[in-house]
Amino acid sequence: MNAPSHPLVRVFTQRFSCTPRGARLARQLALVCLHDWGISEGTGLSADAGLLVAELASNAATHGRVLGRDFELRMTLLGGDPHSAGVLRLEVSDPRRERRPAVRSEVDQAESGYGLRIVDALAADWGVSDRVIGKTVWAELAAVRVPAPAR
Repeated sequence: MNAPSHPLVRVFTQRFSCTPRGARLARQLALVCLHDWGISEGTGLSADAGLLVAELASNAATHGRVLGRDFELRMTLLGGDPHSAGVLRLEVSDPRRERRPAVRSEVDQAESGYGLRIVDALAADWGVSDRVIGKTVWAELAAVRVPAPAR
């Protein structure tokens, strides 16, 4: 049987409360979802994705919080063809457009605020997109060849 010529796409979207508990739950569910997609916990991709989701979700809960509003996690796994790797895109959206993330310089001696350095170091690419209400911070990781779905 020939492999499909179009890339395999898998998507997970969930809203969480803008709290530390919501951020922890986002990371845990992201790892469960990746496992369901055939990316086992303990692999480099799973570990990197867990760190990125934890940082982006924590930032949303801390800096993007608006009373009564949630943040949203969206993960998209774009599988390449059978001979190329795919991309795992992680997106966290929150309602505070005016609070845009920025990587702090090494000169700044603050005890916190260095999480985006983790994002910058691990992600193949990352950025911020505006929404009608709020913003989306996204990061992409190069994925290994996407496993075929179980039958």
